[in-house]
Amino acid sequence: MHRFLFRTALILLGLAACVPLHYASLLLLRRSAWPRRFLAWTAFAAGMRVRAEGRPLARDVLFLANHLSWLDILVLAGASGTAFVAKDDVAKWPLVGWLASLNGTVFIARAVRADVRNQADALRIALASGQPVALFPEGTTEGGPDILPFRASLLASLFPPLPNVRAQPVAIDYGSAAYDIAWVGEETAPANARRILSRAGSVPVSVRFLEPIDPAAVGDRKRLAEAARAEIVEALSPSPAASATGAR
Repeated sequence: MHRFLFRTALILLGLAACVPLHYASLLLLRRSAWPRRFLAWTAFAAGMRVRAEGRPLARDVLFLANHLSWLDILVLAGASGTAFVAKDDVAKWPLVGWLASLNGTVFIARAVRADVRNQADALRIALASGQPVALFPEGTTEGGPDILPFRASLLASLFPPLPNVRAQPVAIDYGSAAYDIAWVGEETAPANARRILSRAGSVPVSVRFLEPIDPAAVGDRKRLAEAARAEIVEALSPSPAASATGAR
């Protein structure tokens, strides 16, 4: 309980500091890095110790990452400054919806399956502006550390290809803590947050920015989904040397 309260207090302290600085930065500079800094701080307060590997594209990019937990948003945004795709009902959540809007979240009506084209168009508009956006193509955390097949529907936003826009796969690796971090089953969001914020110790997290993919080179959204997933699976697979060491 004490650990949970302490970490929650750290997050609220970061919020109180970053929000005024965000609005001041927008007023004076017309841009702000404070949402990214707040998300990075929240990840740190939650016990995540993030190390970025590789080079994230700064703009004209759709990041495609594996999905294990709500922590993925914090660690990926902190490492890259990206905005995210979210269901439109998230915009109505108390506090969370407001914070998501500050970070430039692209809200889409994902409950309406027949409206996939409009959803992809909304994402395409954001990408055409140069804004970096991240998407979790598994669409769920139910796979846990196992990476589910990638859903290709929203990748239609990249076809026909936009000038200079690339897809960049990202492998988020929580190491041995992955099974404990994973949000699966019937656990509610508040219960999961309390469990994560109550954990003892810290968690090393590697955020690996992999080789960008040119949509024009792969040809269509399904092949793009398969290529991105293959890169991430390979990046998260134990190396032969590590496997041999573990087997001894």
